[in-house]
Amino acid sequence: MTTTHSHEKKAKTSKKKWSAEVTEHSDALDLQNNIFESKDPKEIAESLKKSAEKSKRKKSSPYRSAMSMLTFYINRAGKNLEGSQKDILEKAKDELRKAFGR
Repeated sequence: MTTTHSHEKKAKTSKKKWSAEVTEHSDALDLQNNIFESKDPKEIAESLKKSAEKSKRKKSSPYRSAMSMLTFYINRAGKNLEGSQKDILEKAKDELRKAFGR
């Protein structure tokens, strides 16, 4: 029975590490360190745009790659993301749309 509990705990830890790993070491984008912690939505959008346009490894358009990474981060951070930071990241989506002329 103890094995099951430690296995469940290990599985939860692995999931957290997996999403952090994707954010930090994306196969599609080389992200600026700690960009999602910025308090400036425009800075976040510009950094994602720059990374997406520079990347040779992405599988879709730069806009889609950048928006996907931002959405991924918001969704994976979930309840661990402060409300004010979530608002900033949601505003970064609007800034990203503007940056790509959409």
